[in-house]
Amino acid sequence: MSVVSDQKEAQQSTPVTQYDVIVVGAGPYGLTTAAHLIGKGLNVAIFGKPMELWAKHMPQGMYLRSHWWATSLSDPQKKYSFARYLKMKHIHNPYPVPIKLFLDYAFWFQKNAVPNVDETYVTSVQRENGRFIVTLEDGRVAQAKSVIMAVGVYYFSRRPAEFNGFPQELVSHSFDHGDYSQFKDKKMMIVGCGQCAVEYAALLLEDGQAAEVHLVARRKINWLGRDRHDERSLWEKIQAPSAGIAPGWENWVLEYMPYLFYRFAQPKKDRFINSNYQAAASDWLRDRVLGKVNIHEHTTIKEMKEQDNKLTVRLSDDQQLQIDHVLLGTGYEVKAQNLTMIDPTLLEQIQTDNNIPVLNHWFESSVPGLYFIGLSSVRAFGPLYRFVVGAKAAGKRVAAGAARYVAHQK
Repeated sequence: MSVVSDQKEAQQSTPVTQYDVIVVGAGPYGLTTAAHLIGKGLNVAIFGKPMELWAKHMPQGMYLRSHWWATSLSDPQKKYSFARYLKMKHIHNPYPVPIKLFLDYAFWFQKNAVPNVDETYVTSVQRENGRFIVTLEDGRVAQAKSVIMAVGVYYFSRRPAEFNGFPQELVSHSFDHGDYSQFKDKKMMIVGCGQCAVEYAALLLEDGQAAEVHLVARRKINWLGRDRHDERSLWEKIQAPSAGIAPGWENWVLEYMPYLFYRFAQPKKDRFINSNYQAAASDWLRDRVLGKVNIHEHTTIKEMKEQDNKLTVRLSDDQQLQIDHVLLGTGYEVKAQNLTMIDPTLLEQIQTDNNIPVLNHWFESSVPGLYFIGLSSVRAFGPLYRFVVGAKAAGKRVAAGAARYVAHQK
């Protein structure tokens, strides 16, 4: 008997639970979208461990780059905002926002707005006869008219090819670690110059107690300007109004007209993103790294060799360093084929451009009823959806689109 027929026979012998919509992923985008779907009276299942990426793959000493007012999840009744949570806890305008505070808020939101999260992982998403068949890690099977892929960055960590072949003990991605205590007394090197790379360099010294930290960046670190709303003059606010991503008119438009970006031609959108949204680091990180971290700007790694469970690294300026571990702060890159839970037959039906799903104005892919939100939607809908601040706009639009789709399937 073939593997495919084996799977079908197993599904036929397993009780199948029916839903209108299944949300895969329980991070900020998944929880927000589920809340808006539930608000429309749909029968919704959401699978995944709530906020797992934030809780286990980000260091607990981390601070959020965004302000508290730009870091709220969304529900249709507007009952569970970050503002309400802070008021309830008697916390006044935290800046920057500690990740623990955001996680406490997100769990409170989930408990109240989306209480029935099923924490089982999804292992397979298939489509048969216009319905989606979702298989869970424990063998259960669910069926739905629509599926929302809200997997965050979990499958998309960018690991440049030149670092392939080195063991995990010597080279890893920042995503792989939520605790830096293992790097105590180690000589560390971080590759990258964005918020993640710069903040992790600071945390390795402060929390990880690394012996020394080197930050290697292809270009000069792009330090973001001062971003405290209450410390900016009226003229500064007129020139660059406050916005969730960062101050500026372009960011303001992206936030308050969240679907406008989609209407532009893709080449224009690509140029806009590539020109205006390069890696950058918050101003409040300066004092934590300057004079403490060894910063190598306009520098690349020319050669790297493993010897005696350590790395000999030669930089493009011919400086040679002995390093215990290289941490890649090289960000994330969407590739549809990395979503291993999507059945190969279904994956072939998803139209992509540059390996990224092509989406319509409802965030819907070329497969009817299959939606992608979060990082997967940035190329189509804009930089807003790289940040938590974009969750509300995505959740509202996808919930409306999925509700329309489900209604037509009845």
